[in-house]
Amino acid sequence: MQYDGRMLRYHVAFYLPRAAGEMVVAEALDFPGAVTQGFDLADARLMVASAMEDLAQSLLEEGKPLPIPNPDAAAEADLVELVPLTVHVGALRA
Repeated sequence: MQYDGRMLRYHVAFYLPRAAGEMVVAEALDFPGAVTQGFDLADARLMVASAMEDLAQSLLEEGKPLPIPNPDAAAEADLVELVPLTVHVGALRA
């Protein structure tokens, strides 16, 4: 899959479980409020993408700008990935 270079991509830190029964925690470092967890890494990726979409939708509906991705975002996490933001513009209320 190839993404448009103009697509907003946010840094997401993933914290892997340290003990049995714990979940993977995902935190968007440059999208405030986007924190979630999943049963495994794949689930956490889906959950954080969904959280960012929901937050973005709310911001846009309120007429507020989206956060600007920070190229210097970093964390002491097990894994940091760039996650693209998908927003369904047609779903916005007029």
